[in-house]
Amino acid sequence: MGISPKAFESLSKRLHSPPATPATEEGAAPDRPSTQGPLRILGVDPSLRGTGFGVIRASASQMSYLEAGTIKCAPKWAHSRCLHTIFEGISDVIQRQRPEVCVVEGLFFAKNSKTALIMGQARGASIVAASRTGIPVYEIAARKVKQAIVGFGGAQKLAVAKMVERMLSLDHTPAPDAGDALALAMTFSLESRSPAAKPIHRI
Repeated sequence: MGISPKAFESLSKRLHSPPATPATEEGAAPDRPSTQGPLRILGVDPSLRGTGFGVIRASASQMSYLEAGTIKCAPKWAHSRCLHTIFEGISDVIQRQRPEVCVVEGLFFAKNSKTALIMGQARGASIVAASRTGIPVYEIAARKVKQAIVGFGGAQKLAVAKMVERMLSLDHTPAPDAGDALALAMTFSLESRSPAAKPIHRI
């Protein structure tokens, strides 16, 4: 079978061109984020009454603390007001710190379906706040975070906060929710730079 010179030239270009970067879906980035240079990573630990957030700057050799805190909502507030407060709070952090990546705590199974639903709503408000700015959003299971930071998947919040304080050389122990958020960001940095780690799930 013959081939025209034009077709031969086109085939040669395809054979010698570098492979395309894989994508999870059309127009989407791969699950494993780029680790070229330092990254500003926003971690979010969603909760209706106290959503923790933490921002770090991470490179191949070190991680440094930038900001952390808790977005608090009063018990008497309606759920809709809390969700709006969470959305606005995370949006403000993004505007101040300009993170390149956001990572939230993964879904968990709760015995109380109402509790799971409320947590899911808080998580959704956080995800929308990040995704509307174009920041890629990833999720990591809480047990995996505890394993990466403390070395034990069933570690308590205080143990996580104490290890975060030590690893980031802080002069204080972060509040529990903020500590969990910083731990999420730190785990993302460690996992995304490890060739042996499984790809981090992008939402």
